Amino acid sequence: MIVIVFGVSGAGKTTIGKLLAEGLGWRFLEADDFHPRANIDKMRRGIPLTDEDRSPWLDSLREQIGKFVEARQDAVLACSALKRVYRERLRVSDDVRFVFLRGNYALIENQLRRRRGHFMNPALLRSQFADLEEPRSVEDAVTIELGRTPEELVQEIKTKLLLCRNG
Repeated sequence: MIVIVFGVSGAGKTTIGKLLAEGLGWRFLEADDFHPRANIDKMRRGIPLTDEDRSPWLDSLREQIGKFVEARQDAVLACSALKRVYRERLRVSDDVRFVFLRGNYALIENQLRRRRGHFMNPALLRSQFADLEEPRSVEDAVTIELGRTPEELVQEIKTKLLLCRNG
């Protein structure tokens, strides 16, 4: 199974994704590592990415996900996947599941401002919320409400995806 933890920048995708992967003994992938240099430079300067900017990035992610699915390797991917069309592009098979980290602007802005050493300019948060298309029921995504500890959120994800060993 490939679990894609998604949401706006600052929602905690990497923190939650790493904890989930570690707890399951799965591989963790950070989608930001697949961005072309030009995208990173734009985000550093506070310039929102366009669909055209994201296209080669999504292609790289799709290819990587496909390799994991084909090899029957489990992994967790932290990825913004803000738009439904992006998620559709990444859903290479039924083995791909999505977990949406939902929080209000104030909560996520606070988390983003505490983050250090990341290229994402906090000024882009508004554009992230503007681009965000929350998953609809037809997408079969798990929605997790933020505001609790990462450990509590990971436990809820494991329960909702039926990944708990004991219950």
